[in-house]
Amino acid sequence: MTRYKTTAAVFALIFNETHDKILLQKRVNTGTKDGFYDVGASGHLDEGESMSEAMSRELKEELGLTVDAKSLVFSSMMHKRYSDTNVPYFNGYFVVENYIGTPKILEPGKNSELIWVPINELPEDLIEDRKLAIHNYLKDISYVEDGWE
Repeated sequence: MTRYKTTAAVFALIFNETHDKILLQKRVNTGTKDGFYDVGASGHLDEGESMSEAMSRELKEELGLTVDAKSLVFSSMMHKRYSDTNVPYFNGYFVVENYIGTPKILEPGKNSELIWVPINELPEDLIEDRKLAIHNYLKDISYVEDGWE
C-alpha cells in the first residue's frame, strides 16, 4: 500500500476589533478561483515549515503584517479534496488577533482588492470552502472534511 501524501495550506481569518467584520481579498492571476473573494491571507507551506510559521510568513508577504506565529489562534482544520483538480489538501485556518501594521496589498499581481465585510453579509463570490471555514469558526467546529462525497 502506498503512503498517503497531501499538500498543506494555511488561511488567515482576520477580524476587526469587534469581531463583526472580516478582511477579504479578491484573487487575480493565480490560476485558481480568480475573481473570487478569499480570506485575508493564504498560502502553501514551505518545506520544513510549521503551519503557524507559514501563516506568519504569508501575512508578512501578502499584507505587510508582522505576526508572532505563537500568537495565532487555531480555528479549524479542513481535509479538503477540490473537485476541479481532485487534489487533497490539509487546510489550517487561524484567527489573527495580534498583528503589527495595517493590512495592505503587497502582491497586486495576485490580489486586486481588500475589503472589510460584515460577518453576516459574506459575498456570494466568496470561495465556498472559505465560507465553510468561517461558519466553522462561528460554530466552534474544529474539524471538517469537504469534497470526499
